[in-house]
Amino acid sequence: MRSSLIVTLTAAGATALAVPIQPRQNSGDSSQDTAAWDAGATSDFVIHESCNATEVTQLRKGFADAVALADHAKHHILRFGNSSEHYRKYFGDAPSGEAVGYFDKVVSGDRSNALFRCDNPDGNCDQPEWGGHWRGSNATNETVICPLSYETRRPLEQMCAMGYTVAESETNTYFGSDLLHRLYHMYAFGEDHVEHFTEDFAGALEQAETNSSYATHDSDVLQYFALEVYAYDIAVPGVGCPGEMLEMTASMEASASPAMSSPMPAQDSSAPVAQSPTPTSAGATADGVASAPQ
Repeated sequence: MRSSLIVTLTAAGATALAVPIQPRQNSGDSSQDTAAWDAGATSDFVIHESCNATEVTQLRKGFADAVALADHAKHHILRFGNSSEHYRKYFGDAPSGEAVGYFDKVVSGDRSNALFRCDNPDGNCDQPEWGGHWRGSNATNETVICPLSYETRRPLEQMCAMGYTVAESETNTYFGSDLLHRLYHMYAFGEDHVEHFTEDFAGALEQAETNSSYATHDSDVLQYFALEVYAYDIAVPGVGCPGEMLEMTASMEASASPAMSSPMPAQDSSAPVAQSPTPTSAGATADGVASAPQ
């Protein structure tokens, strides 16, 4: 009897195993796929049709350099936090999360709402020494790169060459750092929060000591830091090219004046962009490295 029951159960199991497994049926239209959560995102920087083949090539290289600067700056902070001597030099004791975030916006952020063009719709490229400009109220998501930039900006491969130092050279010496600055003027990357709160290298160092809460969203400071850690960690490891802080004495003397004594850099009358973070009122400088036309 027991033997008969075992045989019966075995036979039933074999029959069950012989039944083929049916594929799961979609409850809806089988042709309709679930949309990706990041559908519509743009991973490439958008370049206007006004740019010729040579300009497109230079812009793409410049964007790659900007991403390289931002990516290494981000990873330097993630490795050392706010204990790095380079970090404390530029950001003081400010928490590191904001700086990491704004560097990562350039590295990983959506790029669909930022257009770079090579024509001269506002006429500002006609002004001497203008390398480009954010279009401000004329077109808040657009930046123009003028011919001067293609003629003068250097690639990152020349970091620390030809006398360049972080302290004594312009932040727009390299196309990558110049574009980093221009990206932060656009809402997609700077969110009307990254602004110019300092005017020069010495001012950036002073801000780190006296008002570090502004440093992690100061466009110039983000550039200085990215350039310095790239030079020190990548270009000339362990040495870099920081340069001499010759401007510090003049800056400290100026700090005694009413214009420089305010604890709020945004109220400094010498820094018009910092006074109002709205794109429509951003000021333009003679070299065209600030954003909107006046």
